[in-house]
Amino acid sequence: MCNNKEVIIIAGVGNLGKYLVEELAADKGYDVVVLSRKKSQWLAERQVDVQITDYTEESILAILDSTNCKALVSFLNPPGNLYLNIHKSLLNACVRSRTCKHFIPSEWIGNSEDYPLLPRFYGETREPFRKLLRDSSIQWTLFNGGWLMDYFLPQEKTHMPPIPAEFPVDPNNSRACIRGTGDELQSWTSARDIARAVVVLLGVHEWDTVTYVAGEWSTFNEAVKRIELFQGQPLETTYKSKDKILEFINNNDQLELSHDMEIALVEEWMISGAAACPREKTLLQKEKYFKSVKFFSLQEMLQHAEKVDFV
Repeated sequence: MCNNKEVIIIAGVGNLGKYLVEELAADKGYDVVVLSRKKSQWLAERQVDVQITDYTEESILAILDSTNCKALVSFLNPPGNLYLNIHKSLLNACVRSRTCKHFIPSEWIGNSEDYPLLPRFYGETREPFRKLLRDSSIQWTLFNGGWLMDYFLPQEKTHMPPIPAEFPVDPNNSRACIRGTGDELQSWTSARDIARAVVVLLGVHEWDTVTYVAGEWSTFNEAVKRIELFQGQPLETTYKSKDKILEFINNNDQLELSHDMEIALVEEWMISGAAACPREKTLLQKEKYFKSVKFFSLQEMLQHAEKVDFV
């Protein structure tokens, strides 16, 4: 690593984190290090420094200080108490670190201030951790962008794998399953734009405790019309009512979090208003932090995707 570059550590790259790896690598001011339990071919091909860890506090602290890390960004999303335990270790390591005093935990959601307990599994994992953050002595922010706009793209155009059971629009099979009325307000942001905005924020010393970005505010009914117009063919569209979603949740809320229950809780989140980043605050933060970032609208991203192999 070059000594004149600032080191950013990413915990658990996953899919969205790949965009941040790429954007940090493209920025001459940063070196990137990844925390992981094992090596990754994708990271090896890009010659990214991977530090193996068991995610204990002492293991993380040793890596933070040995690399002179400036900031830690987490994309780790394990279930239940494992999320809380790992993020406690990340936070405590930052507090004790000589150099790493900026931390972005794994949030990546919508309006977490007005809807802190939605989706409900966030209420059980993220909300207790947010309370720990508020009592900490370091700079931290919860970074939120609503839905990832990439889910409107064909599979081969994005790092984000399709989630047709969860995301209402399935562009790979020309289908849509609209939850609620479809007129509930949502916001969505491209994964690349989220990564670019994070890179910008890493250059700022003092952060707001919650940071929002949004490429667009719209509804899934409107999105279906745009996708149909863009593809030149109708989507096979079905609807799932609010009553049906809540009935499933209420009839199964005593069971462990199954895949079907997790989907239902995301559906509840998307029809509640929580999936839309608060417009006024988001626009104020765009003016404050992100003037240099050109955020794609859905139409712009679709048009861009036609011209390039990968978004």
